Amino acid sequence: MLRSAAPLALLFAVALARDARAAEYDATPATYRNLLGQLAPGDTLRLGAGTYGGLPISGLEGTPAAPIVITGPDSGAPAIIAGDPNRNTVSIRDAAYVTLRNFEIDNGGFFVDGVKAEGDAQYAHHITIEGLYIHDFGPNQQLVGINTKCPTWDWVIRGNVIEGAGTGLYLGNSDGNEPFVRGVVEHNLVVNPLGYDMQIKHQNPRPNLAGMPTGDSVTIIRHNVFMKYANASMGGDARPNLLVGHWPLSGVGVNDRYEIYGNFFYENASGSEGLFQGEGNIAFYDNVLVNTFGGGANFQAQNDVPKQIDVFSNTIVVAQTGVGIYGADGSFTQTIHGNAIYAGTPLNGGGTASANVTGSVGQANAALVSPSGGLGTLNVFPSGAALQIGGIDLSRFGAMTDFDRDFDGRPRNGAQAGAYGTSGSSAGWMLAESIKTLDPNVMPPPRDGGVDPIDAGFDDAGTPIDAGFRDAGPPDPNRDAGFRDGGPVDPNRDGGPVAVVDGSPVVGTRGTTGGCACATERGERRAGALVWAVLLCVGLRRRRAR
Repeated sequence: MLRSAAPLALLFAVALARDARAAEYDATPATYRNLLGQLAPGDTLRLGAGTYGGLPISGLEGTPAAPIVITGPDSGAPAIIAGDPNRNTVSIRDAAYVTLRNFEIDNGGFFVDGVKAEGDAQYAHHITIEGLYIHDFGPNQQLVGINTKCPTWDWVIRGNVIEGAGTGLYLGNSDGNEPFVRGVVEHNLVVNPLGYDMQIKHQNPRPNLAGMPTGDSVTIIRHNVFMKYANASMGGDARPNLLVGHWPLSGVGVNDRYEIYGNFFYENASGSEGLFQGEGNIAFYDNVLVNTFGGGANFQAQNDVPKQIDVFSNTIVVAQTGVGIYGADGSFTQTIHGNAIYAGTPLNGGGTASANVTGSVGQANAALVSPSGGLGTLNVFPSGAALQIGGIDLSRFGAMTDFDRDFDGRPRNGAQAGAYGTSGSSAGWMLAESIKTLDPNVMPPPRDGGVDPIDAGFDDAGTPIDAGFRDAGPPDPNRDAGFRDGGPVDPNRDGGPVAVVDGSPVVGTRGTTGGCACATERGERRAGALVWAVLLCVGLRRRRAR
């Protein structure tokens, strides 16, 4: 026993020494620049309320077990990173294992990006960006909320609000270099950019960089809200809400795929572009697509061609083509299975279609609760038995994450076409201009496969850590994040716009009463993003406590 206990004691001592070295710094606009240069693995820099003149993240490197965290306040007045015409607002160079959390980025109308991994950097990997509110861009499609222009891998982009950008997220470089690899983009709200809500560029053969993934990888885009009901560029500048390019055509990454699921795509006011476009290897499932201006999901050539395409369990209500697959590589399979599609042309082009329910836009009214309403009344949940067709076998998609869950994260019953796995009345997230949340009673926080060392709900060894959800067992009232610590978990508040931390409310609104609703609306959105920061903070604190 002593022989086995000694190594454990040594590991415990190392862990304690590591935690002892970790420091927490409270910063102000006058002191934060000096403190940035002192940050070491495991350190946390807390930005107090106020306005900061840019945030340079250069040469900062945490470790998998001890990331560097830079965070704003959990409640009350925000830390605001202000734009400057001479630099990108948050600039990242040669950084790794860094978390940026819970602050506001006001670009000031300047011709700069909100967050950018700079083109003169060698790398930026294991970067987590969560709970940010990014707004006030200049009037140009090239101005981006979150932009990567150097080789990046293992990023987590979670729970952010990006409003009125030129382009919401632009990941990779226009020439196919500077790849974005094995990322997770989840629970973000992107509203009314000029161009893309989000684009991941096609990829040339990857550079040989230490630490960059060399095996088959998956990039996940899930539970986001991508909407363009206003402000969209027209004509030759029009863009789809989301576009993903092909993977490398040879070498490392050739078998990579996108898993795009649980997202809400709403409107593309350009009229000439659809909600989604992609090529390469793509699994597209459990999404809701509504577009009164144009089309839904098109799989077509841009820089290469569609290859392995799996389109299943989506609900699509669009004016033009619902799902189109064009010019695909015949040596791969293209499958369209178990969808509910109400469109001008439900299916077009190639692909093997099975167990789909299709009809005109008008016929959607008989099958869905309220498919023709605007935000606030829009509801595409099944209203009766029209989508209960049976014969929907999803086992062929078993390699895909959450393939057997529906849009709301609920288990599927195997007989229901479309994005929802049951019919009757929806108790899930209502389609809205807000961050999408999941009912904690049916869907624990998503596991990221080890990408983020402080993910919410699980640790990276796969052991459940209760963050206010039922992960693998009952909620732990002594550990829950954001509810009544020491009391019962309140599932009705989980993921909502207001959380409670240790008995005190987290209030996102700025200002008090009177005046217009602008500050209040921004505050409510920021509060929705704060939920994710609260949950992840608990994961970090509990790790250090162990």
